Amino acid sequence: MRLFATLLCCTPLLAQAADLAQLRSEAEALIPPFQQQLLTTVQAAVAAGGPAQAVEACRQLAPGIAQQHSVAPWKVGRTALRLRNPDNRPDAWEQAVLEDFQRRSQAGEAVASLNRAEVVDGEFRYMRAIATGEPCLACHGSAIKPELVRLLDRHYPQDQARGFAAGELRGAFTLRRPLEP
Repeated sequence: MRLFATLLCCTPLLAQAADLAQLRSEAEALIPPFQQQLLTTVQAAVAAGGPAQAVEACRQLAPGIAQQHSVAPWKVGRTALRLRNPDNRPDAWEQAVLEDFQRRSQAGEAVASLNRAEVVDGEFRYMRAIATGEPCLACHGSAIKPELVRLLDRHYPQDQARGFAAGELRGAFTLRRPLEP
C-alpha cells in the first residue's frame, strides 16, 4: 500500500519530467536546421565576396532566418556575452546561463556539451552553447583585416564580438516556448 501511495504521489512528477524531456528533444531538433541555414548563408556570402560580404549577409539575413525557424509556439535565436548585434542582447536568464557556460568551459568542459533546459515564468527555455569555429575567426578572431574592421565599426559601433580563438564559447542558441496551461 505504501508503494502505491508513493507511486501516486510521484506520478505527476514523472509525467512532468517526461514532458520536459519531450520539450528538450523538440528544442534540440530545431537547432540543426537553423544552424545549417545560418552557416550556408555565411559560406555562400564568403564565396561570393569574402568576409565583407559575409558581414553584410549576417546583418541583413540572420534576423529573418531566426524568424523563419521560429515555428509557433517556438521562438529561436542566438545570444552571447560579447555581442555584435545589440538586438541579440541576453535577458537575465540567458545572461546567467551564458555566464555558467563560460565558467564551465574555462574549467575544461567541452563547449559542444554545454546546454540548459528550465521552466522559467511559464515558459520552457533551452540554450545550447556555440563554439567559435575556424571559419568564424575572419570576423570574430584577433587578426581581422583592417577593411573588415572598418565595416564592422560602421555597422556595429558597439561590437564586442572580436578576439575569439577557435573552440571558445562564442554564444548560444536560445529557444523558448510557452507551456500549455
